[in-house]
Amino acid sequence: MSSSAGFAAAHRSVASIRSGPSQGPSTPSRSISSTFGSPSTIRADDDIIVIELGSRLLRVGFAGDPVPKATLQCGPDEQRRVGDFRAWLDPTKTPGQAWSSEYELWRYDLSKVELGLVHDKLDRLMREAFSKFLLIDSKPRRMALVADPSLPLPLLSTVLDTAFGRFQAPMVSLLSPATMSAVAAGVRSALVIDIGWSETVVTSVYEYREVKTTRSVRAGKYFNNELYRKVLHPLIAEDQGKEANTVSEKSHGQENPTKEKMDRDRAVDVENEKDHRLSFDESEDIMRRLAWCRPTNRTSQRTSAQLETVEEQDENEAEAGSTTTPGADRTAHVPLQSSTPPKTIDVPFERIADVCGDVFFEPSMNLAHFDDHELPIHLLAYRHLAELPVDVRAICMSRVIFIGGCSNILGLKQRVIDETTSIIETKGWEPASGKAVDQLSNNSKLKWKPTKTPHLEQDRDEEDGLFSEQANDFDQFERGFMRPRKKDPPVQGHIRALHSVGPWTGASLACQLKIPAMATIDRELWLQQGVNGASRPNDVDVKAQQRQSMGAGGLIRGSGGQHTNWTLGKWGAI
Repeated sequence: MSSSAGFAAAHRSVASIRSGPSQGPSTPSRSISSTFGSPSTIRADDDIIVIELGSRLLRVGFAGDPVPKATLQCGPDEQRRVGDFRAWLDPTKTPGQAWSSEYELWRYDLSKVELGLVHDKLDRLMREAFSKFLLIDSKPRRMALVADPSLPLPLLSTVLDTAFGRFQAPMVSLLSPATMSAVAAGVRSALVIDIGWSETVVTSVYEYREVKTTRSVRAGKYFNNELYRKVLHPLIAEDQGKEANTVSEKSHGQENPTKEKMDRDRAVDVENEKDHRLSFDESEDIMRRLAWCRPTNRTSQRTSAQLETVEEQDENEAEAGSTTTPGADRTAHVPLQSSTPPKTIDVPFERIADVCGDVFFEPSMNLAHFDDHELPIHLLAYRHLAELPVDVRAICMSRVIFIGGCSNILGLKQRVIDETTSIIETKGWEPASGKAVDQLSNNSKLKWKPTKTPHLEQDRDEEDGLFSEQANDFDQFERGFMRPRKKDPPVQGHIRALHSVGPWTGASLACQLKIPAMATIDRELWLQQGVNGASRPNDVDVKAQQRQSMGAGGLIRGSGGQHTNWTLGKWGAI
């Protein structure tokens, strides 16, 4: 009995270690550590969505990616509703053709922009990007918006309302395209020339700060309108005139249409014309495929000077060959489907180059006839550099970066560099010009000549000898230890172009490296105060903002809302 009791006691003692019987059915606990969680949940907490807002397109992707996941455009086909079958209709029977206004997401002129429609367009494009390309759920995520600092405040407020209201973004950072282009090129300072759709913007960036910005209307929209008005519309009108003339001669024996009628057909107002002879899609497609810029004489002289051998030829042949470009007399056969009736026209490359030169450079007009908002690109870049401080100019002029869709036109970048260099070599950096300036510069009596002082030269020689004797006192080890490291001087003082992978990639890199943005908006403060709650940049403690900007809780969230001063930065200054 004692042994059985002992065994029972030992059994009870072992059972007491285990947990007692549970009441009812039990379900095993499934506690999954965050280390072994879903990769998508881990990435959703860290990812920042980078959005680049253009006048005609929207680029969306994750921070850290080299290229955006989606590039969406806003056109009539993307704005169709359910039951709209206009895409399958015959384009020749469509009443009127859509022109550039229906292909733009927004405009700087707010008198012609409906902000509610812009809000709906942005909402539709962003939802399409999130659901079809990013493949993410509706969880709130931080956003980085790459937008032009000259964006009007009502338009910027509409964009931020879309991000905070429809997509519940906890924080939105504003980034400048010029600065992000410099980051994408791997430089701290640059002269960024953005040849976009609505305008050309020249921005000087010095140590990641925008120093000066100038603008011109000579951009893609102006080029497309002039190409249609001066080349495409006359070709279609001539073709239709020939067909009508042939029919009329066969039936009534009438003569050719008069010159006044042809001139009246060529005088086309692209923006106000209701019924175009050509659709905007085909006009833009011709511009993208066939546009090219003729090189300057300076480029041809430089290329010929680099040749080692020169073939002998007749002077008349040489003069004739120097004035023409190889292949310039050729034409492109372009089929048109939107014209009535569909036809094929022959577009000469020479006329396209003439229009490109007139739009972006305007060589035949006097420089005094231009307004500040319509300067040619090379003159705009030169005046921009001339107004910069000397040290900023020396650094920026050696780091010229071209961005924008129209910068991809064949030969346009080299033409801008050559024309700007030619102006610098001819005029220097004198802002004034004219006969009086030329006489003043050529007057030898007004030129200052430095004189040498004998006793200063003698004192300098004695000091150099003293320094050389002191240097000999050091032994070899100390001289090697104290010798400064050799550093290559920065490239500056001459025009040089650099390649950049674009503002979106620069913003992706900056967000991945957790670089704080100077303009960051919190959702709670935006919903409480709106755009009127933004303070001036001078009223905000920048150091406190930088310490809290990219923390674990985000800007202002970790402090419990104590810091209520926030700013739109340069976006609120215009």
